[in-house]
Amino acid sequence: MQYKRLVTEGQIPVLGLGTWLIGGGQEPDYTDDKNAISTIKNAIHLGYTHIDTAEMYGGGHTEELVGKAIQDFSRKEIFVTTKVRNTKLRYNDVLQSVKESLHRLQTNYIDLLLIHAPSNTIPISETLRAFDSLVEAKLVKYIGVSNFQVDQLIEAQQHTKNKIVANQIEYSLLTRNTGRYAENKDMETKTIPYCQQNNIIIIAERPIERGLLLKSHPLLDKLEVKYNKTKAQIAINWLISKQNVVTIPKSTNEKRLMENLGALGWKMDKEDTKLLDEAQFVS
Repeated sequence: MQYKRLVTEGQIPVLGLGTWLIGGGQEPDYTDDKNAISTIKNAIHLGYTHIDTAEMYGGGHTEELVGKAIQDFSRKEIFVTTKVRNTKLRYNDVLQSVKESLHRLQTNYIDLLLIHAPSNTIPISETLRAFDSLVEAKLVKYIGVSNFQVDQLIEAQQHTKNKIVANQIEYSLLTRNTGRYAENKDMETKTIPYCQQNNIIIIAERPIERGLLLKSHPLLDKLEVKYNKTKAQIAINWLISKQNVVTIPKSTNEKRLMENLGALGWKMDKEDTKLLDEAQFVS
C-alpha cells in the first residue's frame, strides 16, 4: 500500500475501502451481515487497511460490521475513519456519538474523526471544542471534515487546537466543481488548491462514480491500451497522482477490489495526466 503524510508523524493509505450501503443505507439491513463482514475482512487481507465509515451508514450498523471485521487484525495496522452526522454536532452530542461509535467499532480509539457535513445552526466552535477534548482524551488521533468548502474550512481552522488533517469531498474525473449528491462546489478550482497549500488531505469519494466512468470514452479507451490498465485503474491513478489526494472506492466484489489495487505502483506520463485534467466526461 502507498501512503500520504497527514502530519509530521502520521500517514494515511492512498486507497481505502468505502462502506456506504454495506449494512444498509439510512436504516440498518441485517440480511447480509455474514457476507458483509467477510467482504471487509477480505479487503483488509488484500491490503485495504483504511476503512471509511460513518455513524449515519446503516443507522450505525455499518460501524458494527466494521467492528466485527477488524477484530481479526492488529488494530495498529488498521486506519479507521468515521464521521459524526451534522445533526449531532453539539458538544455533548459529539461526545455521546463518538462513545457509541467506539462501542460499535469495538475499539478504544478512532484514527480519523470527521464532521460529516457542515451545520447551518450549530456553531463550529462548539463542535470542534468537543473534537479537541476527544483528541486530548486519546479517543481520537486525528480530526477532519467532510463536504466543507474553503470558507467553512477557514472558519473551522480558527476554532481548534488541533490540525484539521483531511476534508472528504466528491471528486473524480466526472465530478470536478459541482457535487452530484451533496452541496460540494468549486472542488477543483478552490477547495483542493486550498487544501494542498495548507497540507490538508483530500479524501475523494466515488472515484469511478458507481461505474459511470467505466463507459467508453475516447481518451480512456486510448489510455487503457497504452498502459494496459482498466478505466477504473486509470481513474483512481489519476486521483492519487495528485498532491494530497487519496480515495475510498466502495466495492463488495473481490475481483473489483483487486482491480482497484492495480491503480497503485505506476504513473501515467505527464501529458496524459494533463489530457485527463482537461477532458470533459459526462454521465
